[in-house]
Amino acid sequence: QPIEQLTNLRTTPNLITWRPCDATESAVAWKAAVQSQKAPSALVFSRQGLPAMTRTQAQVNDIAKGGYILQDCTDTPEIILMATGSEVALAVESANALTAQGKQVRVVSMPSTNVFDAQSRDYKESVLPASVIKRVAIEAAHVDFWAKYVGLHGAVVGMSTFGESAPGNVLLEHFGFTVDNVIATVSSL
Repeated sequence: QPIEQLTNLRTTPNLITWRPCDATESAVAWKAAVQSQKAPSALVFSRQGLPAMTRTQAQVNDIAKGGYILQDCTDTPEIILMATGSEVALAVESANALTAQGKQVRVVSMPSTNVFDAQSRDYKESVLPASVIKRVAIEAAHVDFWAKYVGLHGAVVGMSTFGESAPGNVLLEHFGFTVDNVIATVSSL
C-alpha cells in the first residue's frame, strides 16, 4: 500500500494535486484541472462510495481555494479537524461527537493543499487561525506531510507503516480511522 504516494504528488514541483471528498469537490477539482494552463493536475479519488457533504453556495465557491471550512462551530473553535478524500466524512462524524461533548469544533476540508498554500495569508488565517493550536489532520496516508498544518501542538491520525490485506472496514479500525480514535487523539492534545 503506497502510503507515501499523496505526499509524493503534493510535493512534486509544478503539480497540482486534488483529493476530493465527494462529487461536488470532484466537479470543482475537474474544472480547475481542465482550466489550468500553468501546471498539470493529479486527481486522486477514493475507491469506496462516499457520502455527499452539505454545503452553502459560499462553501462550494471556496472549494476552488483548495481548503475551506466545511463545518463550523457557534463560537471560536477550540479544535480544528482537517481531512481530505474519504476521511472528510470521518472528520465530520468526529466533530459531531465532540460537539455533543460540549467542544467547539471546526472541520476543514483540504481537497488541494497546493492550491490552499497559494491563497492569501488572510484567507489561510481565516480557515486555520494561528490561535487554535489543537489541530488534528486525518488522512489514510503518511503522517509527516501534515506537520505544517497541525504544528507542534497538533496530531495526525494517519499511517507510518505500509498497509495490510483485509476488508476495508477491518483495516480502517486496525489503523485507527475511527471516531473513537479521533476523539482520543483530540483528548491527548
